[in-house]
Amino acid sequence: MKFSADVSSSRRKSRKAHFTASSSERRIIMSSSLSKELREKYNTRSIPVRRDDEVLVVRGSMKGREGKVVQVYRKKWVIHIDRVSREKANGATVPIGIHPSNVVVTKLKIDKSRQAILDRKDRSKKKNAMQQDTLFWYFM
Repeated sequence: MKFSADVSSSRRKSRKAHFTASSSERRIIMSSSLSKELREKYNTRSIPVRRDDEVLVVRGSMKGREGKVVQVYRKKWVIHIDRVSREKANGATVPIGIHPSNVVVTKLKIDKSRQAILDRKDRSKKKNAMQQDTLFWYFM
């Protein structure tokens, strides 16, 4: 069932929009969910992953591995994690790319802009604002 007339439900158009997305759009698409502790602390489910976050791989062949994000490779839709790598035939180690949807953020790198994002996304504040708005209209 289609909910919005403004958004196409065509598979072809959706795929085109996904694979031709700009870097700023890819940042939003490449979001990871937060761990249960962080979810309770910040009242938000997911956040775009960034360089010094600590993550736990929860899906795929590297499941259970933990480490710090070394690189967010937006062009290839993957992130590189410090202890998730393999050895090539010549002995060189190369990082294995993992999609951000397959990891859970366990520790956030907080700076001013990141804190502003978390404050804006805080669901408890939105809930309180809606309750205040409802009370306002109730008593009018």
